[in-house]
Amino acid sequence: MEPMTTSFSPPTLAALGELGTVLQQQGYGVLDARSVSALSGCPPDALAALRPLWAGLPPDSFLKDGGRYRRRRHSCFIVEGAQVTPVPHRAHWQPVEYNALHGGMHRMFEPILPALLAQPVWSQLLVWLGAVCSDLKGVKPWFVEAHQFRIDTADGIGRPTPEGAHRDGVDMVAVFLVNRDGVKGGETRVFDAAGPNGQRFTLTEPWSLLLLDDSRVIHESTPIQPLTPDTQGGHRDTLVITLRAAGFQEESR
Repeated sequence: MEPMTTSFSPPTLAALGELGTVLQQQGYGVLDARSVSALSGCPPDALAALRPLWAGLPPDSFLKDGGRYRRRRHSCFIVEGAQVTPVPHRAHWQPVEYNALHGGMHRMFEPILPALLAQPVWSQLLVWLGAVCSDLKGVKPWFVEAHQFRIDTADGIGRPTPEGAHRDGVDMVAVFLVNRDGVKGGETRVFDAAGPNGQRFTLTEPWSLLLLDDSRVIHESTPIQPLTPDTQGGHRDTLVITLRAAGFQEESR
């Protein structure tokens, strides 16, 4: 069994085809912020301007571990080519096969605010991710769920993935780091779903990105803690976007 390797500086990639090759070879890819901006066409300052919209996220009231460390918003879209269509607000649902902790629950979160959705870079990001997914899986309409997360350390520890190492039951997962402030931990771990190999790293640069082919890899992030005993208000903000060709995940009737 090969040990999990530790790394690394995210690569700078110049072209969508190059990213597609990386995803095909290993099932995931990590991009620095420069590559995200270059490939998506989103100006760095426009992405940076989104960060304040993570303040004031409502608490996640569905945490089954009793924690108070997670805040979030959630909205859904259909991306077809260059067209992004919002869909009526709906609950987030996953089967227990993919989320042993919260699977089977209809979790109705507050929607993402219009102030974020109205930013031109929002549609640009979704269209770009749809193109990445179509390059990898074939051209299709993509059913997209977007989640704003803030994990904080107000109670001493925050858990980005309380369900543990998991898959999401979709075609592709995109995890953007939006901000880290006053925390340590939050190491990302990616495992080969069909074998023992894995890699671990920590996203630290705002708007760096982890892309996952959900059929091939399992992922998790380790808990965060305050950077020092005196650190107040530490948090880790992410934007998680999932894309699925077979419609939104729904409970079988």
